[in-house]
Amino acid sequence: MKKQRGFTLIELIMVIVILGVLSAFALPRFADFGEDARVASLNALAGALRAAANISHAQQLADGSTPGVSVTLEGADITMVNGYPTADGAGITLASQVSNDYTATGGGADGGDVLTFTLTPGTAGCTVTYTAATAAVQNQNPITAAPAVVVTPGGC
Repeated sequence: MKKQRGFTLIELIMVIVILGVLSAFALPRFADFGEDARVASLNALAGALRAAANISHAQQLADGSTPGVSVTLEGADITMVNGYPTADGAGITLASQVSNDYTATGGGADGGDVLTFTLTPGTAGCTVTYTAATAAVQNQNPITAAPAVVVTPGGC
């Protein structure tokens, strides 16, 4: 009579367990979700900038103010240009309560000024830009262009 040889059930289970442990350590090395997280963070900031600009604009309309008059949101004075927040620290940055995870460069208090937020640290092409609203004559109706928010996830 021939004896059959093979693996026992315990040996097979041990092999499966060892493969599971190895894959648990190897998977994070091959699947980098950091880029996805950085892009999601940029999109969240862009949403916050758009919402803050629209809320500030709505507050100014509710107050019946002219387009260049500051508005107060949650006790903070938000500087405005052409009916929307300025592209600086006293405008859109304050209105949207941007966190310290971003570095702001550029900007200004005039219509059409561009403020760029870069995800910190060292992700140069991973940016969100806010362009202040423009008008034919600054701070007078009609407003020719609402503020623009653009996400650039290139260097994330």
